[in-house]
Amino acid sequence: MPGYRLDRLTEDIKRELSDIVRGLKDPRISGLVSIVRVDVSNDLSYAKVYVSAVGGDTAQAVEGLKSAAGFARKTLSARLHVRKTPELRFVADDSMEHSAHIAHLLQDIKKDEEHGQI
Repeated sequence: MPGYRLDRLTEDIKRELSDIVRGLKDPRISGLVSIVRVDVSNDLSYAKVYVSAVGGDTAQAVEGLKSAAGFARKTLSARLHVRKTPELRFVADDSMEHSAHIAHLLQDIKKDEEHGQI
């Protein structure tokens, strides 16, 4: 499959899954759950979905999404109209929390420089 087609499908899956996740009623999926990145295998068998939860527990959100994976795949298949819908594998991604922590550290360094402590 050409690279541009795979990239387009990956973005379509990310967009549709974001919409599907917003409609789920599972109490484990609380706070702001966002789809950070989607990696689709070349043969379209698997899609690794990286999930981040702000204001909630990411591990619990991933467990809730794993239990709703069949529903999400079925809904995704109906929305995308592709011959083969990939199996969804949800993975916790803490990159947003990590980047917020680094931004906080950089702000602390800047404050220290302004006060002449460094």
